[in-house]
Amino acid sequence: MDAEEMLRQQIAEQGEMISTNLLTELGNRAVAMGLIAGHGFHGGRYEILRQGEVMLLSPQEAQSYLQDLIAESEK
Repeated sequence: MDAEEMLRQQIAEQGEMISTNLLTELGNRAVAMGLIAGHGFHGGRYEILRQGEVMLLSPQEAQSYLQDLIAESEK
């Protein structure tokens, strides 16, 4: 692996970490607001527990869902 490939890998890993941190923050905020009962990664997908139902989404879908849910409740 050359230096450029290593740099690309590091950037990709940092992007994933930032995305994971944002998703965790959004999930925690939604729990604190009483919008969902729980959240977290499960088998490579992101699990959201809401109104007695389990939703398994991709991390990107979960981020959009949580952002929309929080925004809607703040209206």
